Amino acid sequence: MTGSVQGASRRTRRRAGLACFGAALAAVIGAAPSLAVDALALPVRSGVRHPDWSVKANIYEVNIRQYTPEGTFRAFERHLPRLRRMGVDILWIMPINPISEKNRKGTLGSYYAVRDYKAVNPEFGTLSDFQHLVREAHALGMRVIIDWVANHTGWDNVWISQHPDWYQKDAKGEIGPFSYVDPNDHHVEVWADVVGLDYRQPALWDGMIDAMRYWVTTADVDGFRCDVATRVPTPFWERARRELERIKPVFMLAEGDDPGEQVGAFDMSYDWGLYQLMRKVAHGQAPPKALADYVTAPPKAFPVGAYRMTFTSDHDENSWAGADRELYGDAAPAMAVLAATLPGMPLIYSGQEAGLDKRLAFFERDPIPWSSYARSDFYARLLALKHRTPALWNGVEGGDLTVVDVGSDKVFAFVRTRGRSRIRVLVNLSAAPQPVSGHGFKSETVEPWGYRIVP
Repeated sequence: MTGSVQGASRRTRRRAGLACFGAALAAVIGAAPSLAVDALALPVRSGVRHPDWSVKANIYEVNIRQYTPEGTFRAFERHLPRLRRMGVDILWIMPINPISEKNRKGTLGSYYAVRDYKAVNPEFGTLSDFQHLVREAHALGMRVIIDWVANHTGWDNVWISQHPDWYQKDAKGEIGPFSYVDPNDHHVEVWADVVGLDYRQPALWDGMIDAMRYWVTTADVDGFRCDVATRVPTPFWERARRELERIKPVFMLAEGDDPGEQVGAFDMSYDWGLYQLMRKVAHGQAPPKALADYVTAPPKAFPVGAYRMTFTSDHDENSWAGADRELYGDAAPAMAVLAATLPGMPLIYSGQEAGLDKRLAFFERDPIPWSSYARSDFYARLLALKHRTPALWNGVEGGDLTVVDVGSDKVFAFVRTRGRSRIRVLVNLSAAPQPVSGHGFKSETVEPWGYRIVP
């Protein structure tokens, strides 16, 4: 792609960070303890068996509330053929459960303040509507995972009255708003619209896994994106995966970046480090070399075979940090190219293919303005490139990466190779034209924030 594919046809909210309860809790519950994070070092190999269909897959986040004027499953379902033509493989649907009314934020509340784990948000439709959506996605060759909130519930969740012992208590023994010490700046953050669950209670593990099992058996979902996964003990996730896989192979995405979670629980975690670095480079706050350093000497050692999710936006970043133009300016397409070609599974957020240029409200109705699909062809070409290029596949099925020098310190260039599959990528990470040459790239001047992909 150019700018092109040479020789090819044209065509916080929150950050997970608190340590898990660890082996001591596992001993109490009777689950197998996880490897400690500080004990992880390559070549530790992930014990997770990724579903076969995930090897060359990408992922697309669906914000049902804002996707259509109707904000329903049935209305979104009309977009499935378009998304499949674009090349989307996995649909991650934001929480589908009813939202608590007590202490809710805004008019409609947060998707992540769950009132009932075994029910559907009536704003979106019925259980039958959701089941139909999953069947239609499967018929088109796509998989469906749903957002799962295991760390906390809304204030009027059915468990509050049924199982008050499953909740965290304050010094007075009362259930209160969920709070924690932010690991980045050590201030206490309070989420006033939710209450925290207490994973020291063995019966909670049973109840939560039972609820997850319900959606696999009742709606045939293919897995879960697990909200603030690192605040829930890793042994719980490991047990949940084992029990779910007795039904069918599942795909598990952790909102976190703890290597220990990918030893036996999760297929994929967030590459927040890459995301933050791309933002800094786009605003001139970090040099292109910082990207080369990051991919060649990553700050954390993940298990061999672990997937990382590469992304330029998601629901949190769009609503709270900014739309693509705010985050990247003219560099947005260049960063999307990096997210699609560096090691990892690329994510596209609802509306990015339309050039979404606004922050979507989080607690209100704020439909995406689908005036056009200005970037749909751009993303389609990137996704097709990944599908047909083994060097770009996920985990151990993908290719090794070698950073190369093409004559400009403003250009980040690399080659990925797996057997006979090879792909060369360069991106001009500056607002000025840059001359390049060598390593399979033709001698030319690359436009500001331009890119070249050479099979």
